[in-house]
Amino acid sequence: MKLPSAFKTLLRLATASALAASAACAYADDAAVKIMVGSNAGSGTDVIARHLALGLQQELKRPFVVENRSGAGGQIAAQALKAARPDGLTLFLSNSHTVSMIPLTTLNPGFDALKDFAPVGLVAIHPDVFVVNPTTLGNPNAGLRDFATWAKANPGRGNVGVPAPASAPVFAVDIVSRVLGSDLKSVPYRGDAPMLQDLIAGQIPAGIGSVGAMLPPAKAGKTRIVAVNGTKRLPLLPDVPTYAELGIQGYEEVIFTSLFAPANTPPALLQSYSTALAKLVRSPEFTETLANMGVTAASSTPAELTARVKETNKAWTTMVSNVGYTPQ
Repeated sequence: MKLPSAFKTLLRLATASALAASAACAYADDAAVKIMVGSNAGSGTDVIARHLALGLQQELKRPFVVENRSGAGGQIAAQALKAARPDGLTLFLSNSHTVSMIPLTTLNPGFDALKDFAPVGLVAIHPDVFVVNPTTLGNPNAGLRDFATWAKANPGRGNVGVPAPASAPVFAVDIVSRVLGSDLKSVPYRGDAPMLQDLIAGQIPAGIGSVGAMLPPAKAGKTRIVAVNGTKRLPLLPDVPTYAELGIQGYEEVIFTSLFAPANTPPALLQSYSTALAKLVRSPEFTETLANMGVTAASSTPAELTARVKETNKAWTTMVSNVGYTPQ
């Protein structure tokens, strides 16, 4: 049975109206915007996300909530973002390990950040630091080269704790080992906290971790920070040299944290979020909050964030390739 053309027209109009109403509902001012994080509550990224949620809620006058989708280094949350509707109600606060390293080290990551995500803006950068236990080394003023020399004299003991397997610090250990001619081995942990616990206890002689986690025990004299990645020294640690200053090239790229939406999110909505995010990240209050965590607040446009992801992909592709790592 053929439908009259007039009825077909009415049906199309009704369908269009229903879709429009659905979209309006999705964009309703009282609908909560979800910020997913790929780590547990209380982690560094989670804490940043909760400050973001509060600030964006105040700036945009609509509710924001944080949802923890922990597991697989953020991969689970990343896949959830890819599957989310591009309606502006789902965002993802991720560090560069998830968006740039996992696709290089995992056979089937289930997402491509440059294709499946829409960039909102940069939030923070946080270099990591190489830390040693001076008591274990028997030298209160030990530096990175001193640790390498100690490791040569103590075969099998040159273990360096890292916060996650197949992460940038894992490959940094290999770079340091090759350049300094020492047999160093990375020992993966589940985050900074358990690694730091073993480092202080002398179970491992060295580690690589975030500034925020590594700074308190260093100030207490329990550990010693001997190198920082990046292209320049940290104002927070003016006496700590970069790897490059120590003659070690290839570990200049620093971890960053940024906000993403699903691909195909309406441009006007993305711009609204990006503008509000940049204003929040540049505020003295937010900058101070992150500084107290050992993290540097940093803002960007969506285009600048895309460029940064591409640059990190390129740098880490070289780093992973140079050590001959095979994706698992």
